[in-house]
Amino acid sequence: MVDSYTPELATDQIRLLTKVARMYHERGMRQPQIAAQLHISQPRVSRLLKRAVDLGIVRTTVIAPRGVYAELEEQIEQAYGLTEVIVADTDDQADEAHIMRALGAAAAVYLETTLMGDERIGVSSWSSTILATVEAMHPRPTPVADQVVQMLGGVGNVTAQTQATRIVGRLAALTGAQAVYLPAPGLLASGDMRQMFVSDPNIEPVLQAYQGLTMALVGVGSIEPSPLLRESGNAFAESELPALRGGGAVGDVCMRFFDETGAHVESAFDARVLGIAPDTLRAVPRRVAVAGGTRKTVAIRAALRGGWVNVLITDLQVARSLV
Repeated sequence: MVDSYTPELATDQIRLLTKVARMYHERGMRQPQIAAQLHISQPRVSRLLKRAVDLGIVRTTVIAPRGVYAELEEQIEQAYGLTEVIVADTDDQADEAHIMRALGAAAAVYLETTLMGDERIGVSSWSSTILATVEAMHPRPTPVADQVVQMLGGVGNVTAQTQATRIVGRLAALTGAQAVYLPAPGLLASGDMRQMFVSDPNIEPVLQAYQGLTMALVGVGSIEPSPLLRESGNAFAESELPALRGGGAVGDVCMRFFDETGAHVESAFDARVLGIAPDTLRAVPRRVAVAGGTRKTVAIRAALRGGWVNVLITDLQVARSLV
């Protein structure tokens, strides 16, 4: 709260405060220059500048440049209790390919800026936004991660599963980390078959690696797969959808489905998924979702409500819908 002007504050003092403030803030003069020109000490110049702020003579205003949405990001952070929100500028375009590129570029900058070393990064299986992120990243001059771990087995046809492996390997190469692959399907035919994979000596160490993750990089899926996902062969069977819809599912992270409130939708489906468990995922300290497109708004909102992620990188249209 700024002080108000008082009768005790003489006009000549106000004049000096204003003069010093204009010299420093508007003319760009340094404090020693001001002190020399006005024949006062530099400590006094510093005190006068602070007093000018306290009295409201100087007020700091941050003007966001075009394409930067700091106020909107803060509103979403406060509304959902998130650590950070990044809104990618998509020029109000709704084309999904354009949105994916914008999200990928924003996520690449975020990772390049915040990966400081000793990270153990979990990556969800094939995702168009994660793929766009990896493609937009530049190699780091020094290692910024120890491991990049595949958090979900391959889903869909062989080509799609190969793509998931490539994402993990590429991100590991870009960050100087060791790639840890999950060489198995993400969705098994039965719970018994999943148990066979879990006990495999090649699979067990990967599942144990999930406990030490410091960051999870994920997409957010809607209950209806996108055309891109269908074409890639990375969508699960249509026969799975009725049971999930019946349980109220609206979206998923790593094939762990949740309802509109973000609550995990438990079903027999879970027993067949080979990947990170819901509680383990939500215990990862930094959970970064790269997701956008108005088709996914309901799923993204639910993921935020349920604490599935605490960092969101999304597009402008979805961001506006969230508040």
